[in-house]
Amino acid sequence: MTQLQPRSVIAPSTGLAERFRATRALSEALAAPLSDADATIQSMADASPAKWHLAHTTWFWETFLLREHAADYALFDERWAFIHNSYYETEGERIARFARGMLSRPSLDEVLGYRAHVAAAMEGLLGDPKHAELIALGIAHEQQHQELLLTDIKHALFQNPLGPAMFDAEPIGESERPLAPADDLWHRHPGGIARIGHQEDGFAFDNEGPAHRTLLEPFALAKRLVRNREWEAFIADGGYDTATLWLSDGWGWVKENRVSAPLYWRDDEQFTLAGWQPRDPDAPVTHISYFEADAFASWAGERLPTESEWEATARGQEGEGAAHDPDAGNQLDTASPIQPRGSEGLFGDCWQFTRSGYLPYPRFQPAPGAVGEYNGKFMSGQCVLKGASCATARGHSRASYRNFFYPHQRWQFTGLRLARDL
Repeated sequence: MTQLQPRSVIAPSTGLAERFRATRALSEALAAPLSDADATIQSMADASPAKWHLAHTTWFWETFLLREHAADYALFDERWAFIHNSYYETEGERIARFARGMLSRPSLDEVLGYRAHVAAAMEGLLGDPKHAELIALGIAHEQQHQELLLTDIKHALFQNPLGPAMFDAEPIGESERPLAPADDLWHRHPGGIARIGHQEDGFAFDNEGPAHRTLLEPFALAKRLVRNREWEAFIADGGYDTATLWLSDGWGWVKENRVSAPLYWRDDEQFTLAGWQPRDPDAPVTHISYFEADAFASWAGERLPTESEWEATARGQEGEGAAHDPDAGNQLDTASPIQPRGSEGLFGDCWQFTRSGYLPYPRFQPAPGAVGEYNGKFMSGQCVLKGASCATARGHSRASYRNFFYPHQRWQFTGLRLARDL
Protein backbone atom coordinates (compact mmCIF):
# COMPACT_ATOMS: atom_id res chain seq x y z
CA MET A 1 0.00 0.00 0.00
CA THR A 2 1.67 3.16 -1.22
CA GLN A 3 0.92 6.85 -1.35
CA LEU A 4 3.01 8.37 -4.14
CA GLN A 5 4.06 11.92 -4.81
CA PRO A 6 1.83 13.56 -7.43
CA ARG A 7 2.71 13.23 -11.11
CA SER A 8 0.26 15.38 -13.00
CA VAL A 9 -0.50 14.92 -16.67
CA ILE A 10 0.42 18.08 -18.55
CA ALA A 11 -2.43 19.92 -20.28
CA PRO A 12 -3.08 19.28 -24.00
CA SER A 13 -1.97 22.84 -24.81
CA THR A 14 1.57 21.93 -23.75
CA GLY A 15 4.08 20.79 -26.34
CA LEU A 16 4.13 17.21 -27.56
CA ALA A 17 7.52 16.46 -26.05
CA GLU A 18 6.40 17.50 -22.57
CA ARG A 19 3.15 15.58 -22.95
CA PHE A 20 5.04 12.49 -24.09
CA ARG A 21 7.35 12.59 -21.07
CA ALA A 22 4.56 13.31 -18.60
CA THR A 23 2.40 10.50 -19.96
CA ARG A 24 5.25 7.99 -19.79
CA ALA A 25 6.08 9.10 -16.24
CA LEU A 26 2.48 8.78 -15.07
CA SER A 27 2.21 5.22 -16.42
CA GLU A 28 5.22 4.21 -14.37
CA ALA A 29 3.99 6.06 -11.28
CA LEU A 30 0.68 4.21 -11.49
CA ALA A 31 2.51 0.88 -11.56
CA ALA A 32 5.03 1.78 -8.85
CA PRO A 33 3.02 0.31 -5.93
CA LEU A 34 2.91 -3.11 -7.64
CA SER A 35 5.19 -6.05 -7.02
CA ASP A 36 6.39 -8.18 -9.92
CA ALA A 37 3.71 -10.73 -8.97
CA ASP A 38 0.99 -8.05 -8.86
CA ALA A 39 2.04 -6.80 -12.29
CA THR A 40 2.02 -10.30 -13.81
CA ILE A 41 -1.43 -11.64 -12.91
CA GLN A 42 -4.38 -11.58 -15.31
CA SER A 43 -7.80 -12.10 -13.75
CA MET A 44 -9.87 -12.61 -16.92
CA ALA A 45 -9.57 -12.54 -20.70
CA ASP A 46 -10.95 -8.98 -20.89
CA ALA A 47 -8.10 -7.72 -18.70
CA SER A 48 -4.33 -7.69 -19.13
CA PRO A 49 -1.42 -7.73 -16.66
CA ALA A 50 -0.10 -4.34 -15.57
CA LYS A 51 3.36 -5.04 -16.95
CA TRP A 52 1.82 -6.02 -20.29
CA HIS A 53 0.20 -2.57 -20.50
CA LEU A 54 3.57 -0.98 -19.74
CA ALA A 55 5.25 -3.08 -22.42
CA HIS A 56 2.52 -2.87 -25.06
CA THR A 57 2.45 0.94 -24.99
CA THR A 58 6.23 0.82 -25.41
CA TRP A 59 5.92 -1.64 -28.30
CA PHE A 60 3.54 0.87 -29.92
CA TRP A 61 6.22 3.61 -29.91
CA GLU A 62 8.89 1.19 -31.08
CA THR A 63 6.77 -0.31 -33.87
CA PHE A 64 5.01 2.69 -35.36
CA LEU A 65 7.62 5.39 -34.84
CA LEU A 66 11.11 4.17 -34.01
CA ARG A 67 11.21 1.18 -36.33
CA GLU A 68 9.92 3.22 -39.24
CA HIS A 69 11.45 6.64 -38.68
CA ALA A 70 14.52 6.47 -36.40
CA ALA A 71 17.74 5.87 -38.31
CA ASP A 72 19.82 2.97 -37.05
CA TYR A 73 17.28 2.06 -34.33
CA ALA A 74 17.58 -1.61 -33.33
CA LEU A 75 14.65 -3.41 -31.68
CA PHE A 76 15.17 -3.83 -27.96
CA ASP A 77 14.34 -7.54 -28.28
CA GLU A 78 12.97 -8.82 -31.58
CA ARG A 79 11.15 -11.66 -29.78
CA TRP A 80 9.02 -9.28 -27.77
CA ALA A 81 6.78 -8.15 -30.63
CA PHE A 82 4.98 -11.53 -30.48
CA ILE A 83 4.04 -11.08 -26.83
CA HIS A 84 3.34 -7.33 -26.80
CA ASN A 85 1.27 -6.88 -29.97
CA SER A 86 -2.41 -6.54 -29.07
CA TYR A 87 -4.65 -6.98 -32.11
CA TYR A 88 -2.75 -5.58 -35.10
CA GLU A 89 -3.13 -8.30 -37.72
CA THR A 90 -0.82 -6.46 -40.12
CA GLU A 91 1.96 -6.74 -37.52
CA GLY A 92 1.85 -10.52 -37.57
CA GLU A 93 1.17 -13.37 -35.15
CA ARG A 94 0.84 -12.67 -31.43
CA ILE A 95 0.20 -14.47 -28.17
CA ALA A 96 -3.46 -15.14 -27.37
CA ARG A 97 -4.99 -12.42 -25.25
CA PHE A 98 -6.12 -14.79 -22.48
CA ALA A 99 -2.53 -16.09 -22.12
CA ARG A 100 -0.85 -12.77 -21.31
CA GLY A 101 -0.95 -13.62 -17.61
CA MET A 102 1.19 -16.70 -18.26
CA LEU A 103 4.20 -14.51 -19.05
CA SER A 104 6.34 -14.56 -15.92
CA ARG A 105 9.17 -13.28 -18.11
CA PRO A 106 10.13 -10.59 -18.98
CA SER A 107 10.09 -9.33 -15.41
CA LEU A 108 8.65 -5.99 -14.38
CA ASP A 109 12.17 -4.60 -14.04
CA GLU A 110 13.02 -5.77 -17.58
CA VAL A 111 9.87 -4.09 -18.90
CA LEU A 112 10.84 -0.85 -17.15
CA GLY A 113 14.25 -1.13 -18.79
CA TYR A 114 12.51 -1.53 -22.15
CA ARG A 115 10.50 1.61 -21.46
CA ALA A 116 13.61 3.60 -20.60
CA HIS A 117 15.37 2.40 -23.76
CA VAL A 118 12.47 3.38 -26.03
CA ALA A 119 11.82 6.69 -24.26
CA ALA A 120 15.44 7.71 -24.78
CA ALA A 121 15.30 6.76 -28.46
CA MET A 122 12.06 8.74 -28.91
CA GLU A 123 13.74 11.98 -27.88
CA GLY A 124 15.19 12.32 -31.37
CA LEU A 125 11.71 12.28 -32.96
CA LEU A 126 9.70 14.43 -30.55
CA GLY A 127 10.64 17.76 -32.12
CA ASP A 128 10.02 16.75 -35.74
CA PRO A 129 6.68 18.18 -36.96
CA LYS A 130 6.20 15.43 -39.52
CA HIS A 131 5.75 12.93 -36.67
CA ALA A 132 3.39 15.10 -34.61
CA GLU A 133 0.15 13.38 -35.62
CA LEU A 134 1.45 9.91 -34.87
CA ILE A 135 3.02 11.05 -31.58
CA ALA A 136 -0.33 12.53 -30.52
CA LEU A 137 -1.96 9.19 -31.32
CA GLY A 138 0.66 7.37 -29.26
CA ILE A 139 0.09 9.64 -26.27
CA ALA A 140 -3.68 9.10 -26.46
CA HIS A 141 -3.09 5.36 -26.83
CA GLU A 142 -0.94 5.24 -23.70
CA GLN A 143 -3.51 7.27 -21.76
CA GLN A 144 -6.14 4.70 -22.67
CA HIS A 145 -3.87 1.98 -21.30
CA GLN A 146 -3.33 3.93 -18.09
CA GLU A 147 -7.05 3.61 -17.44
CA LEU A 148 -7.00 -0.06 -18.42
CA LEU A 149 -4.01 -0.70 -16.16
CA LEU A 150 -5.95 0.71 -13.19
CA THR A 151 -9.20 -1.10 -13.89
CA ASP A 152 -7.47 -4.37 -14.73
CA ILE A 153 -5.35 -4.42 -11.57
CA LYS A 154 -8.44 -3.50 -9.54
CA HIS A 155 -10.21 -6.57 -10.91
CA ALA A 156 -7.15 -8.71 -10.20
CA LEU A 157 -6.76 -7.50 -6.59
CA PHE A 158 -10.50 -8.06 -6.06
CA GLN A 159 -9.95 -11.79 -6.59
CA ASN A 160 -7.79 -11.90 -3.46
CA PRO A 161 -9.79 -12.73 -0.29
CA LEU A 162 -7.44 -10.46 1.68
CA GLY A 163 -8.74 -7.40 -0.20
CA PRO A 164 -5.30 -5.88 -0.82
CA ALA A 165 -4.96 -2.14 -1.36
CA MET A 166 -2.87 -0.43 -4.02
CA PHE A 167 -3.14 3.05 -2.51
CA ASP A 168 -3.89 4.49 0.91
CA ALA A 169 -7.54 5.32 1.45
CA GLU A 170 -8.85 8.85 1.40
CA PRO A 171 -11.58 9.64 3.95
CA ILE A 172 -15.04 10.36 2.60
CA GLY A 173 -15.39 14.12 2.88
CA GLU A 174 -18.36 16.42 2.84
CA SER A 175 -20.65 15.89 -0.10
CA GLU A 176 -19.72 17.80 -3.24
CA ARG A 177 -23.14 17.02 -4.70
CA PRO A 178 -25.72 19.45 -3.29
CA LEU A 179 -29.26 18.40 -4.08
CA ALA A 180 -30.87 20.66 -6.66
CA PRO A 181 -34.58 21.52 -6.76
CA ALA A 182 -36.57 18.97 -8.74
CA ASP A 183 -37.18 21.40 -11.59
CA ASP A 184 -33.43 22.09 -11.93
CA LEU A 185 -32.21 18.51 -12.40
CA TRP A 186 -32.26 18.50 -16.20
CA HIS A 187 -30.49 20.04 -19.18
CA ARG A 188 -33.30 20.69 -21.67
CA HIS A 189 -32.80 20.62 -25.43
CA PRO A 190 -35.47 21.89 -27.86
CA GLY A 191 -34.50 19.45 -30.60
CA GLY A 192 -33.53 20.27 -34.15
CA ILE A 193 -30.49 19.63 -36.31
CA ALA A 194 -27.26 19.16 -34.38
CA ARG A 195 -23.75 18.81 -35.72
CA ILE A 196 -22.06 15.78 -34.17
CA GLY A 197 -18.47 14.50 -34.30
CA HIS A 198 -15.04 16.07 -33.99
CA GLN A 199 -15.13 19.69 -35.15
CA GLU A 200 -12.27 21.42 -33.33
CA ASP A 201 -8.55 21.71 -33.97
CA GLY A 202 -6.35 19.18 -32.28
CA PHE A 203 -6.18 15.43 -31.97
CA ALA A 204 -9.16 13.08 -32.27
CA PHE A 205 -9.46 9.36 -32.96
CA ASP A 206 -10.68 8.35 -36.40
CA ASN A 207 -13.97 7.01 -35.00
CA GLU A 208 -14.96 10.54 -33.89
CA GLY A 209 -15.53 11.70 -37.45
CA PRO A 210 -16.49 12.82 -39.91
CA ALA A 211 -18.62 15.53 -38.35
CA HIS A 212 -22.19 15.19 -39.58
CA ARG A 213 -25.72 16.41 -39.02
CA THR A 214 -28.35 14.54 -37.05
CA LEU A 215 -31.95 15.34 -36.15
CA LEU A 216 -32.82 15.45 -32.45
CA GLU A 217 -36.30 15.40 -30.99
CA PRO A 218 -36.82 17.52 -27.84
CA PHE A 219 -35.21 15.82 -24.83
CA ALA A 220 -33.69 16.40 -21.41
CA LEU A 221 -30.46 15.01 -19.94
CA ALA A 222 -29.96 14.67 -16.18
CA LYS A 223 -27.52 17.10 -14.61
CA ARG A 224 -25.99 14.45 -12.40
CA LEU A 225 -25.08 10.79 -12.47
CA VAL A 226 -27.21 8.16 -10.74
CA ARG A 227 -25.97 7.67 -7.18
CA ASN A 228 -25.35 4.66 -4.98
CA ARG A 229 -28.34 5.40 -2.75
CA GLU A 230 -30.64 5.39 -5.79
CA TRP A 231 -29.18 2.06 -6.90
CA GLU A 232 -29.77 0.67 -3.40
CA ALA A 233 -33.44 1.64 -3.79
CA PHE A 234 -33.52 -0.18 -7.15
CA ILE A 235 -32.16 -3.32 -5.47
CA ALA A 236 -34.56 -3.04 -2.52
CA ASP A 237 -37.47 -2.75 -4.94
CA GLY A 238 -36.53 -6.04 -6.60
CA GLY A 239 -34.78 -4.52 -9.60
CA TYR A 240 -32.61 -7.58 -10.19
CA ASP A 241 -35.61 -9.92 -9.79
CA THR A 242 -38.10 -8.22 -12.12
CA ALA A 243 -37.82 -9.61 -15.63
CA THR A 244 -40.00 -6.91 -17.20
CA LEU A 245 -37.34 -4.25 -16.48
CA TRP A 246 -34.67 -6.05 -18.48
CA LEU A 247 -33.79 -6.58 -22.09
CA SER A 248 -34.01 -10.25 -23.01
CA ASP A 249 -30.23 -10.64 -23.30
CA GLY A 250 -29.79 -8.71 -20.06
CA TRP A 251 -32.22 -10.92 -18.15
CA GLY A 252 -30.41 -13.98 -19.44
CA TRP A 253 -27.11 -12.47 -18.30
CA VAL A 254 -28.50 -11.71 -14.83
CA LYS A 255 -29.81 -15.23 -14.34
CA GLU A 256 -26.80 -17.02 -15.79
CA ASN A 257 -24.32 -15.00 -13.74
CA ARG A 258 -26.48 -14.58 -10.62
CA VAL A 259 -26.01 -10.81 -10.69
CA SER A 260 -27.65 -8.98 -7.80
CA ALA A 261 -25.62 -5.76 -7.44
CA PRO A 262 -22.96 -3.70 -9.22
CA LEU A 263 -19.52 -5.24 -9.44
CA TYR A 264 -17.42 -4.77 -6.26
CA TRP A 265 -20.41 -4.33 -3.92
CA ARG A 266 -20.60 -6.27 -0.62
CA ASP A 267 -23.21 -5.36 1.98
CA ASP A 268 -22.56 -1.64 2.63
CA GLU A 269 -18.98 -1.75 1.31
CA GLN A 270 -17.36 -1.66 -2.08
CA PHE A 271 -13.95 -2.77 -3.26
CA THR A 272 -11.68 0.05 -4.39
CA LEU A 273 -8.02 0.53 -5.27
CA ALA A 274 -7.66 1.26 -1.55
CA GLY A 275 -9.19 -2.12 -0.66
CA TRP A 276 -12.63 -2.61 0.87
CA GLN A 277 -14.14 0.72 1.92
CA PRO A 278 -17.52 1.93 3.22
CA ARG A 279 -19.78 2.75 0.28
CA ASP A 280 -20.58 6.44 -0.05
CA PRO A 281 -24.34 6.63 -0.71
CA ASP A 282 -23.99 9.96 -2.51
CA ALA A 283 -21.17 8.93 -4.84
CA PRO A 284 -22.05 7.95 -8.41
CA VAL A 285 -22.81 4.28 -8.92
CA THR A 286 -20.15 2.59 -11.00
CA HIS A 287 -19.02 -0.77 -12.43
CA ILE A 288 -22.38 -1.52 -14.01
CA SER A 289 -23.13 -3.07 -17.39
CA TYR A 290 -25.24 -1.64 -20.18
CA PHE A 291 -27.86 -4.23 -19.25
CA GLU A 292 -27.99 -2.88 -15.69
CA ALA A 293 -28.02 0.75 -16.81
CA ASP A 294 -30.95 0.10 -19.15
CA ALA A 295 -32.88 -1.82 -16.49
CA PHE A 296 -32.40 0.96 -13.95
CA ALA A 297 -33.57 3.57 -16.45
CA SER A 298 -36.72 1.51 -17.07
CA TRP A 299 -37.31 1.19 -13.32
CA ALA A 300 -36.87 4.96 -12.89
CA GLY A 301 -39.38 5.69 -15.67
CA GLU A 302 -36.70 7.30 -17.83
CA ARG A 303 -34.29 6.11 -20.53
CA LEU A 304 -30.64 6.26 -21.54
CA PRO A 305 -29.57 9.13 -23.83
CA THR A 306 -28.35 8.66 -27.36
CA GLU A 307 -24.75 9.59 -27.99
CA SER A 308 -25.91 12.52 -30.15
CA GLU A 309 -28.11 13.86 -27.34
CA TRP A 310 -25.23 13.60 -24.89
CA GLU A 311 -22.78 15.30 -27.25
CA ALA A 312 -25.19 18.10 -28.17
CA THR A 313 -25.65 18.82 -24.46
CA ALA A 314 -21.91 18.71 -23.81
CA ARG A 315 -21.39 21.28 -26.57
CA GLY A 316 -23.93 23.62 -24.97
CA GLN A 317 -26.40 23.20 -27.81
CA GLU A 318 -29.36 22.89 -25.44
CA GLY A 319 -29.99 26.63 -25.80
CA GLU A 320 -29.84 27.33 -22.08
CA GLY A 321 -26.19 27.02 -21.08
CA ALA A 322 -22.56 27.02 -22.04
CA ALA A 323 -20.51 24.09 -23.27
CA HIS A 324 -19.23 21.70 -20.62
CA ASP A 325 -15.49 21.70 -19.96
CA PRO A 326 -14.05 18.26 -20.85
CA ASP A 327 -11.08 18.92 -18.56
CA ALA A 328 -13.30 19.51 -15.51
CA GLY A 329 -14.61 17.05 -12.97
CA ASN A 330 -13.04 14.09 -11.19
CA GLN A 331 -10.41 12.74 -13.60
CA LEU A 332 -6.93 11.24 -13.36
CA ASP A 333 -4.13 13.66 -12.46
CA THR A 334 -1.81 11.72 -10.17
CA ALA A 335 -0.93 8.27 -8.92
CA SER A 336 -3.31 8.40 -5.97
CA PRO A 337 -6.60 6.89 -4.76
CA ILE A 338 -9.02 6.76 -7.67
CA GLN A 339 -12.74 6.53 -6.99
CA PRO A 340 -15.91 8.28 -8.24
CA ARG A 341 -17.02 10.92 -5.77
CA GLY A 342 -19.37 13.19 -7.70
CA SER A 343 -18.73 16.49 -9.43
CA GLU A 344 -20.55 19.02 -11.56
CA GLY A 345 -20.57 18.88 -15.33
CA LEU A 346 -20.77 16.02 -17.79
CA PHE A 347 -17.17 14.84 -17.57
CA GLY A 348 -15.45 12.82 -14.88
CA ASP A 349 -16.26 10.15 -12.29
CA CYS A 350 -17.75 7.53 -14.64
CA TRP A 351 -18.10 6.75 -18.32
CA GLN A 352 -21.80 7.08 -19.12
CA PHE A 353 -23.73 4.54 -21.14
CA THR A 354 -25.77 5.71 -24.09
CA ARG A 355 -28.32 3.59 -25.91
CA SER A 356 -26.41 4.04 -29.17
CA GLY A 357 -24.60 1.18 -30.81
CA TYR A 358 -20.96 1.67 -31.72
CA LEU A 359 -21.21 2.09 -35.49
CA PRO A 360 -19.36 4.19 -38.09
CA TYR A 361 -20.50 7.72 -38.75
CA PRO A 362 -21.61 8.66 -42.28
CA ARG A 363 -18.61 8.71 -44.69
CA PHE A 364 -16.28 7.12 -42.12
CA GLN A 365 -13.10 5.61 -43.54
CA PRO A 366 -10.44 3.85 -41.44
CA ALA A 367 -6.95 5.32 -41.59
CA PRO A 368 -4.56 3.58 -44.00
CA GLY A 369 -2.04 1.06 -42.70
CA ALA A 370 -1.84 -0.73 -39.37
CA VAL A 371 -3.14 2.25 -37.34
CA GLY A 372 -6.39 1.86 -39.28
CA GLU A 373 -7.03 -1.21 -37.13
CA TYR A 374 -7.24 1.00 -34.03
CA ASN A 375 -11.01 1.55 -33.96
CA GLY A 376 -12.92 0.74 -37.12
CA LYS A 377 -12.81 -3.05 -36.97
CA PHE A 378 -14.53 -3.05 -33.57
CA MET A 379 -17.72 -1.37 -34.81
CA SER A 380 -20.02 -4.31 -34.13
CA GLY A 381 -22.10 -5.31 -31.12
CA GLN A 382 -20.78 -2.70 -28.69
CA CYS A 383 -22.32 0.27 -26.87
CA VAL A 384 -21.08 3.87 -26.91
CA LEU A 385 -20.14 5.55 -23.64
CA LYS A 386 -19.48 9.27 -23.28
CA GLY A 387 -17.64 11.56 -20.88
CA ALA A 388 -14.64 10.46 -18.84
CA SER A 389 -14.01 8.58 -15.60
CA CYS A 390 -11.94 9.10 -12.48
CA ALA A 391 -9.29 6.91 -14.17
CA THR A 392 -9.23 8.91 -17.44
CA ALA A 393 -6.19 11.14 -17.82
CA ARG A 394 -7.34 14.73 -17.65
CA GLY A 395 -7.16 16.26 -21.12
CA HIS A 396 -7.77 12.92 -22.85
CA SER A 397 -11.51 13.23 -23.48
CA ARG A 398 -13.76 15.67 -25.36
CA ALA A 399 -17.41 16.01 -26.42
CA SER A 400 -16.91 13.88 -29.53
CA TYR A 401 -15.00 11.09 -27.74
CA ARG A 402 -16.53 7.63 -28.24
CA ASN A 403 -15.68 4.95 -25.70
CA PHE A 404 -17.19 1.53 -26.36
CA PHE A 405 -17.76 -1.76 -24.56
CA TYR A 406 -19.86 -4.87 -24.94
CA PRO A 407 -23.19 -4.71 -23.07
CA HIS A 408 -22.20 -7.25 -20.38
CA GLN A 409 -18.85 -5.67 -19.46
CA ARG A 410 -18.57 -3.71 -16.22
CA TRP A 411 -15.02 -3.84 -14.90
CA GLN A 412 -14.46 -0.29 -16.17
CA PHE A 413 -15.64 2.81 -14.26
CA THR A 414 -19.04 2.79 -15.98
CA GLY A 415 -22.16 4.61 -14.73
CA LEU A 416 -25.24 6.30 -16.13
CA ARG A 417 -26.98 9.61 -16.58
CA LEU A 418 -30.70 9.45 -17.29
CA ALA A 419 -32.55 11.08 -20.18
CA ARG A 420 -36.21 11.69 -21.02
CA ASP A 421 -38.35 12.80 -23.93
CA LEU A 422 -39.91 16.26 -23.85
